Amino acid sequence: MVASKRHLLYNRSVADALLQLRCTAVVEAALARGGAVVALESSVLAQGLVPPFNREAARRMCAAVEKAGATPAVTAVVRGVPALGLDGADLERFLARDGVRKVSARDLAFAMADQADGATTVAATLALCAMGGIEVFATGGIGGVHRDAPFDESADLLELARTPVIVICAGAKSILDLPATMERLESLGVPVVGYRTSELPGFFTESTGLALGTRADSAAHIASAWRAHRAIGRRSAMLVVQPPPTHAALSPALMEAATVAALARATSLGVRGAAVTPFLLAEVQRRTNGASVQANLALLEANAALAGEIAVALQSGTFPGIN
Repeated sequence: MVASKRHLLYNRSVADALLQLRCTAVVEAALARGGAVVALESSVLAQGLVPPFNREAARRMCAAVEKAGATPAVTAVVRGVPALGLDGADLERFLARDGVRKVSARDLAFAMADQADGATTVAATLALCAMGGIEVFATGGIGGVHRDAPFDESADLLELARTPVIVICAGAKSILDLPATMERLESLGVPVVGYRTSELPGFFTESTGLALGTRADSAAHIASAWRAHRAIGRRSAMLVVQPPPTHAALSPALMEAATVAALARATSLGVRGAAVTPFLLAEVQRRTNGASVQANLALLEANAALAGEIAVALQSGTFPGIN
């Protein structure tokens, strides 16, 4: 494959196989100079938010990262090639959901072999971050343990346990069993840090009643802790959670009622497996008269902004007691 003017290809040997990692010119330049780069998942654009809200999400998240002084890199598999950065016709194809499959970490190899377009989940984005050396990733909410189905656990959790990336989110998706998800994160050794909060946010809501053991009030504090995390050889991600902006947050009572009703409807219709999460999110959107979409857009933008600040802080130099 020949590198075009807009895209450059990296060749890397992984398990004796030659893989190609494609970067847009902007991301390539940022990585080459050691600049601050923030990864953004593409599944929220291709399977999560529906048009035109997915386009708005992409615009707002990228702008928030850039405003903080960092470079956004939307991750994906583009016609079989793992990619850091989406633009032009490729981005348009993903926003239009034109034959784009949902890709978790386990699906990356077959998306490549099939030369498919794949929108990356949290787990797959973490894998691509590891390939490209990106340390900061912003998303909406992670996957976790499902309600009334403790055997149904997102691949995000295991990937967080084994991939060293700072992940900024608004907690786990509200449709999940949040106490069980927190227990699994603890068992897996993934530190969960509240950004200017001592309580786990509930994705669409500011509070859940679940206390956090660690809190940070600045991007510099998180960057310092991350450098210490890596200096002592820890291989897990660090999960940084912040509540959705107050003006957009929904009430816990409203969200719980909408979630319970959505779960009941999913059960009655026999929705299973990978179809459960997108079904529930769409049903919650309907039952909140679209308020959940506005909350989602606001928290995605806020998380991207914080991720940009943390990425810039990581490039700022030394940290007391670490270097």
